[in-house]
Amino acid sequence: MGYTHWSKDAYAHLKSTYATKSRGDIFHATASGRIAPELDPGALVFRECRDSLAHPNSLAVAVFLDVTGSMGRIPEQLIRHKLGALMDTLETHGVADAQVMFSAIGDHHSDRAPLQVGQFEAGTDELNAGLASVYLEGGGGGTAQESYLLAWLVAGRHTSIDCFEKRAQKGFLFTIGDEASWSKAEAEKLKALLGYGQADELTDRELLAEAQRMYHVFHIHANETHYRNHVGVLNYWRDLLGQHLLILDDHNAVAELIAATVATTLGADLATVTDSFAAGVGSTVRKALAKVSTSLSTHRTGGVVRL
Repeated sequence: MGYTHWSKDAYAHLKSTYATKSRGDIFHATASGRIAPELDPGALVFRECRDSLAHPNSLAVAVFLDVTGSMGRIPEQLIRHKLGALMDTLETHGVADAQVMFSAIGDHHSDRAPLQVGQFEAGTDELNAGLASVYLEGGGGGTAQESYLLAWLVAGRHTSIDCFEKRAQKGFLFTIGDEASWSKAEAEKLKALLGYGQADELTDRELLAEAQRMYHVFHIHANETHYRNHVGVLNYWRDLLGQHLLILDDHNAVAELIAATVATTLGADLATVTDSFAAGVGSTVRKALAKVSTSLSTHRTGGVVRL
């Protein structure tokens, strides 16, 4: 995957077609009420991010969207309006070969589709199609916990990425949502969900550590819902991720936040990146990244963060 190029013009055309379309018109799996076969993790082996003639220095960027409750508005906002902001910002600030994998998580205790796994893509049509394939189930268990740890399981055990394997450069992994993660994935749940013949119970910390070997792992807390400034939720993420918890006060800036995080981690100046955004978006992103950009500045060498 990832052998095609991003095109501003092609995305502008796609955006224009969405003006009169409903959510169901855009997200075909949502309209059908079931997970798209291509995102079903039941037969998952590896998702690959490979170098190619089109992208000789591929960079894996995995984005796991919470599709429980009201969180479905974020993937809808991305596809209708903000894919361009994500990809254009990356390219403008020196990340020319990013390949993005849009995936989704729900609640593995209550949802029919608690994990959906996309492919790493770089082209306009492919990125758009991958995002449109996500099933916005709208479930969740109402417990202030969702299954973000499944994203770390996929990244740590089911991806193969050239940036890390060839160049010892970590990819990027973002989970986006408004709750804490479940603390464990039970063996029987893993067997049923991923088709494992044998499985052990795995904890959130075990799976996070595996993902962090190959990825810079961030969580974006959508700070607008019932869990706005929720002490228990935020303390969970601070304890687990420290400054890699990004608190986002406006979900409309999520694409810019992802792109700015990648670009500044790789050496771009935060002020330069955010000055290219609309005023409100720029200030929102700067606020979310203030501590992260400071902590990363001591680890950069030649625009690449040391592992």
